[in-house]
Amino acid sequence: MAWLWRWGPVLGCMAAIFYESSQSRVPELPAGLSNHTGHFIAYGVFAACVLRALAANWSGVTMWTAAATVLIASAYGVTDEFHQRFVPGRFSGADDWLADTLGALAVAAIALPIARRKDLGSRFRTK
Repeated sequence: MAWLWRWGPVLGCMAAIFYESSQSRVPELPAGLSNHTGHFIAYGVFAACVLRALAANWSGVTMWTAAATVLIASAYGVTDEFHQRFVPGRFSGADDWLADTLGALAVAAIALPIARRKDLGSRFRTK
C-alpha cells in the first residue's frame, strides 16, 4: 500500500499526459497560457510527483533524487512527443520537450533549497 501511496500520483500524471496527447484536438488552455506554458506546468506537476515518490520525505530530496526526477520527466517527455507523432492532428517537437524538461528542472531547483533548509532546521532543533 505504501508503494501505491508514493507512486500512484506519478502513474496518474503519466496517464493524464498520455490521455491528453492521444486527443486529435489540442486542448484549450486558460486564456493567456501558451502551449509551452502548459507543457511546463504539466511536467512541473509530474516532476513534483516523481520527486515525492523518489524522496519519500524532505530529507530524501538530494541532488541525486532531483537529478533522477528531471531525467525521468524528460525521458517521459520524449516518449510523449514520440507518441504524438502517431496521433492525427498532433505534432511532436523538440520545443515542447524542452518546455517539459524545463518544468521538471524548475521543480527540482525549487525543491532542493527548501529541502536543505528543512533538513538544516531539523538538525539545529534536535541538538
